Amino acid sequence: MGGGMEANKNKFIEDWGTARENLELNFRWTRRNLALVGIFGIAIPVLVYKGIVREFHMQDEDNGRPYRKFI
Repeated sequence: MGGGMEANKNKFIEDWGTARENLELNFRWTRRNLALVGIFGIAIPVLVYKGIVREFHMQDEDNGRPYRKFI
């Protein structure tokens, strides 16, 4: 009925898919990976948190309230 419609496999796409499926087996810690984890996993969240707390403290100061405690 609908024969003759086989798809040709692309070797490069198949290799890329295999690498993605086995990423946890092939992962290695490098300086670059540590830097990325440090920046996006620690530094940016801390800076965002500090900015939010500072904003709340400024609002408290403007309204004459004592500072709220966070964490």
